[in-house]
Amino acid sequence: MNKGTLTFFCGKMGAGKSTKARQIAQEGNAVLLSEDEWLAALYPNKISSLSDYIECSNLLKPQIKKLVQSMLSTGTNVVMDFPANTFSQRGWFRNIFSEIDAPHSLVYIDLPNEVCLKQIEKRRKEQPERATTDTADMFEQVTKYFMAPTPEEGFNIIKVEPNA
Repeated sequence: MNKGTLTFFCGKMGAGKSTKARQIAQEGNAVLLSEDEWLAALYPNKISSLSDYIECSNLLKPQIKKLVQSMLSTGTNVVMDFPANTFSQRGWFRNIFSEIDAPHSLVYIDLPNEVCLKQIEKRRKEQPERATTDTADMFEQVTKYFMAPTPEEGFNIIKVEPNA
């Protein structure tokens, strides 16, 4: 049986990863898994800082990995709206698909900081429950760790740029 394809995303906070993930999942008849949704459901009102996010995300990842590998092994395409914004985060995704020899795509949304900040401001107004975490300060904290993917990492990268 053919394995499903894993699609995951790299892009700064506010770059549009979640929007693109929904679009790709819908167009590709794929299962969409959103880290934000899982964290909100499992840890309601528990994430107010970057360290809270890291702690809760790390608790979630082992079970998500098993779930995704199971789906991919049945031939189901999976779109993961989880960040692949650092070398170590991308390593986690690599383990997911390489351990079961499944195909993958890394969608890299390359937008300038000012565009991301405008989109974060808009999202904060549309989703007031995110007002405490979707801030310029949080953007700056998170962006310090952002690392764009490089060809040397060996991923199948699909780059999305402004007006693309």
